[in-house]
Amino acid sequence: QLQLVESGGGLVQPGGSLRLSCAASGFTLNYYAIGWFRQAPGKEREGVSCISRRGGNTYYADSVKGRFTISRDNAKNTVYLQMNSLKPEDTAVYYCAADSTTAQTMCTMRPVRSDYWGQGTQVTVSS
Repeated sequence: QLQLVESGGGLVQPGGSLRLSCAASGFTLNYYAIGWFRQAPGKEREGVSCISRRGGNTYYADSVKGRFTISRDNAKNTVYLQMNSLKPEDTAVYYCAADSTTAQTMCTMRPVRSDYWGQGTQVTVSS
């Protein structure tokens, strides 16, 4: 069974940090670009950050540039999103996804779509 499983979400104060992980089972991540998306209540799902198959190309939404870092460890079949200087507006359910397109296309196409999706992990930034 092909699965993506996110972990690492939680409640954090403004200015704090979290690291999300996305682990794949049933397939090999290094054939896919991987992206992190988020969806806040009442809002559309949006691309946050995406990384190419070998990690050489990355894309970040303007709202997270300089604060979030995406990385991948193909040997562990896992992708990470390090989130620093978190703001209340970062509060959302975060999803990882895998797709055969490029990192920039994956993160910017509308409507959002990908070949595989995880179930999501809640990130809440609040004091």
